[in-house]
Amino acid sequence: MAGLKYSRQRSAVLHYLRSVTSHPTAESVYQAIREEFPKISLGTVYRNLNLLAEQGEILRLNCGDGVDHYDAELEPHDHFICRSCGQVYDLPLIPMEAADRQAEKLCAGRIEGHELYFYGICDSCLVK
Repeated sequence: MAGLKYSRQRSAVLHYLRSVTSHPTAESVYQAIREEFPKISLGTVYRNLNLLAEQGEILRLNCGDGVDHYDAELEPHDHFICRSCGQVYDLPLIPMEAADRQAEKLCAGRIEGHELYFYGICDSCLVK
């Protein structure tokens, strides 16, 4: 986190995100971090998530549910979002550099990456 003063709370937020694969919301991070920092505010969690996202330490995901989700996995990957329970899953697909190059031919500018979301019903919800 170059350029930022060290913060135990920010470090705890980052550590928590790196320890889960659930793509939590700020509220979920807040609930988890409160165990270690009982006096932390939701605003502090939001500020730290925003700083980490701006610094490129985490990803901020817009999954279509009106709430940002966060992901500490920075390697290129896509996501599956269950329309029933809202759970977000990583999809380690084949790299799509060819699609980026093709898109660059079709637009006026430079493609620097993409986000791809798949929507459907997860196995757990299908069983219900």
